[in-house]
Amino acid sequence: MNVNKNRIKLPLMFSFLIFSMLLNSMGVIILQLSEKISYKGLGVLESFKDIPMAIMSIFCVNLIAKTGNKNALVFSLLFILLSCIALPLVDTFWFFKIWLSIVGVSFALAKISVFSIIKNNFQDEQLSSAISSVDASFMFGIFFVNIGFGTLLTSSYAEYWKFGFWVIALFSIITLLMLRSARIDEERTLKTEKKSGEWKYYLKPKIVYFFIIVFFMVSVEQSFNSWLPSFFRNNLKINSYFALQSSAFLALFSFFGRLITSRLILRFHWFKFVLVCLCVVFLILGVCQILISNFYNDFKFLLIFIIPLVGFFLAPLFPLYNSEILNKVPKEKTHFLVSIVVICSSLGSSVGSLYMAVIFHKNLSNFYPLFILLPLLIIFGLTFILNKTPITNDRKPQE
Repeated sequence: MNVNKNRIKLPLMFSFLIFSMLLNSMGVIILQLSEKISYKGLGVLESFKDIPMAIMSIFCVNLIAKTGNKNALVFSLLFILLSCIALPLVDTFWFFKIWLSIVGVSFALAKISVFSIIKNNFQDEQLSSAISSVDASFMFGIFFVNIGFGTLLTSSYAEYWKFGFWVIALFSIITLLMLRSARIDEERTLKTEKKSGEWKYYLKPKIVYFFIIVFFMVSVEQSFNSWLPSFFRNNLKINSYFALQSSAFLALFSFFGRLITSRLILRFHWFKFVLVCLCVVFLILGVCQILISNFYNDFKFLLIFIIPLVGFFLAPLFPLYNSEILNKVPKEKTHFLVSIVVICSSLGSSVGSLYMAVIFHKNLSNFYPLFILLPLLIIFGLTFILNKTPITNDRKPQE
């Protein structure tokens, strides 16, 4: 049984690895294009990924229900395979916008499919562990893409950096082959019934709080993943290669954070886990802001190592919130729930990128840790409310 579960989990992990490399290549793109395009223009660029992702997530629920989760995931990987092959061959800026739109649409399909497959094939603690494992591979993808492109940009082949996306195309082929042999249970997801007032279920207070947390959580993650290299280069005066490695090590710490979470969540309650992680993140960001504001010259190189450490404690949060809600939602409602999560994620990603773009444009990036701290405080408060709010009308709130 464990072998069968691993045969299901592995292609899902590879799928998230691929999409993480694509979604988080924005740090590389921003660095490469920042000398030609303003930060405001680069901040808007990410919307070409997020808006199609949000729109697609609304309309693809019924499509996925008809075609099946596995087929939808296969289609998304095929789109990525073709677009990654084409990107280096089209040497114009406008194609980046088309490429990002394809990435956004494909990720919407993939995320809904992956989470629905997990919901249908794993239960309780196994579900939480599976989500953390899949999300851990997402963080490893960020590490891999930054190390890979960072190495390419400092080599004698730097002008061919876009051909690095062919490696991602190769990963897509490998994942498609693994999916072909995986036996995935999706019997219950193929039967969908439209009921009047179905929207009311997703307006339950606990689920609404969850959606708000998702929005701010992705906004914070985007502020780190896409803009940390620019902060390192502009404020800490680090060259492009080491600036990219800041995101790589942030992702590496995040990978270990989610990997450890996938084991520890089987033993500890999610709420206590989240509170500990948030408090440590507050401490690290607070210390970093004090060092930047008062002891910049003395502790410049210390900051290079401290800031990426945030990933170890920030990364477990998103899968913990997801597993808390997914464990309580009926299987037939998973597709639509995840589609709303994708919408909140895309909006959070766009707002987070625009938020950082304005900060950098206004030369306020010296307060980078402080600006990230603000949405985290909102998440902290909502976490208490989420834990105390039952998803049903039970008499006793969840503890």
